[in-house]
Amino acid sequence: MPKNTTVDPQVKPSPALEKKTRRVFTTEYKLSIIQQADACQHGELGALLRREKLYSNQLSLWRREFAENGIKGLEKSAPGPAPSKTPEQKRIEQLEKENALHCMIPD
Repeated sequence: MPKNTTVDPQVKPSPALEKKTRRVFTTEYKLSIIQQADACQHGELGALLRREKLYSNQLSLWRREFAENGIKGLEKSAPGPAPSKTPEQKRIEQLEKENALHCMIPD
């Protein structure tokens, strides 16, 4: 006779499948990584980047920002430029264009 098995109705998401959030690095952390990278001997930089889960282009960018603007360059917080128009403004423009097209078409 088969055993009576019940199914758990509650879904439990796997933490491994949860959406990852963008990492935010402090100025002190960036400066520390630049200093550690500069102190690396031949062949040690890759191990540092793997241990910290960083990409070489991140380090290059941080070095460039530090060289150009000093510590102020490492303080960037917002990725990319701010949008010039709000979603509402974009929608209004779209509707105005559609409206203009409809006015031009003869009935």
